[in-house]
Amino acid sequence: MAFSPAYKTFEKNANFPDGRTMQAPVTGTIARDQPMFHFAATPQDAISAGEQLTNPFLLGAEEAAAATKRGHMVFQTFCTPCHGGDGTGNGPIAQRGFPPPPSLMTGKSLEMKDGQLFHILTLGQNSMPNFAAQLPPSRRWDVITYLRKLQEKEQPTTAPAVESGQENTESSDDEPSDAETESAESGEKP
Repeated sequence: MAFSPAYKTFEKNANFPDGRTMQAPVTGTIARDQPMFHFAATPQDAISAGEQLTNPFLLGAEEAAAATKRGHMVFQTFCTPCHGGDGTGNGPIAQRGFPPPPSLMTGKSLEMKDGQLFHILTLGQNSMPNFAAQLPPSRRWDVITYLRKLQEKEQPTTAPAVESGQENTESSDDEPSDAETESAESGEKP
């Protein structure tokens, strides 16, 4: 024991049945401080992930602001080539003939829960590759936090439906035209 032989990491080792010094981790081993991710790359598991996983950066304003800032940098590096800087799917790769990805500002992306987006970033979907090897879980959550802020900015602010007899009190920098003023006074739509 005082003078045991030392083996280098990739050196052959007759002490083990496979002849290697570096052994694989035991089945089911989880890296320290890493959450367990037990979902498969299926649409059903993506929906399950949406129900079970929650964004840890939505707890406080300071954490969310810092996550948004980090997420912006990660988005610019990893997502912009396909999704474009604004998330509409018009990135440089899509402009050079690759099928454009769906817009992150409309449709299903708005309806997906954060856990489902995390599942897609982790395992990929359709032609989108997985980013588990490039981004640790905390950076994937940062991207999702940034994406949600980007979606909030892009959503059109719609005025509530004006019921008959009520006026829309929102002010505008533009003066209404004479035709709009006359039609508003008579109750007609322009």
